[in-house]
Amino acid sequence: MNNKFLDCSALTIVIIGAINWALIGFFRFDLVAKIFGNMSWVSRIVYDLVGICGIYLITFYLYCGGRKSQQA
Repeated sequence: MNNKFLDCSALTIVIIGAINWALIGFFRFDLVAKIFGNMSWVSRIVYDLVGICGIYLITFYLYCGGRKSQQA
């Protein structure tokens, strides 16, 4: 969690994925499929990146309260 660029990039990708899921849920509109094609290799890479970044961001839970307890 010491690489700020990687953390911010992963968070940005997951936010984009969350917005896409909100569009699917509310309006049945898949923005990734609209831009890159329905399950084309590019859209699959986008979905894979969102998933990998989501798994990476699970590690944020390890640091949620850890820094506050070290400052005290």
